[in-house]
Amino acid sequence: MGSSLTPLGALWAVLSFITAATSSTSFFMPYWLFGTQMGKPVSFSTFRRCTYPAQTEEKGVVMVEECGRYASFSAIPSLSWQICTVVTGTGCALLLMVAMAATLGCCMEDLISRMTACCMGAAQFVGGLLIGSGCALYPLGWNSPEIKQTCGNASNQFHLGTCQLGWAYYCTGGGAAAAMLICTWLSCFAGRNSKPSCY
Repeated sequence: MGSSLTPLGALWAVLSFITAATSSTSFFMPYWLFGTQMGKPVSFSTFRRCTYPAQTEEKGVVMVEECGRYASFSAIPSLSWQICTVVTGTGCALLLMVAMAATLGCCMEDLISRMTACCMGAAQFVGGLLIGSGCALYPLGWNSPEIKQTCGNASNQFHLGTCQLGWAYYCTGGGAAAAMLICTWLSCFAGRNSKPSCY
């Protein structure tokens, strides 16, 4: 079983897989933002939350300590987080598709030519750009009432109050940056030249 990738192409395939997996996993994790509410630790991503208030039968409020996604897309606390969810999810999907194709290129001959690899690198650049845009949009939602309750009523756009950014936010952005810069560059050297066809 041959490969359609050069040795640098094999490195590109591995890094493509790592960056796609890092960005996509971190996008799904609800650990982009950490704060506290009613003495309990709370965390958010763009479309998920851990620990949320719920009303009891006696009309009191308790904090439910479990993670989950918002009940509907419109329940996401701000428009910027809704846009961030769509943009970042699209970028992650692009990175995952390129990573799967690159991995297949390690196992199959004549699958990825030099031109195909360059096109895949361009798709990685766009995917990374979309994820980076989503990360840049995320702070615009810090002024929503739900976030203000968690961040000591002191948060605003690009100001966290008592909250802090979590590891998943940094991993999502870091994976996107690596895909945009390193993987896009490596893709230029990934594919083998096409063999001349004999007729």
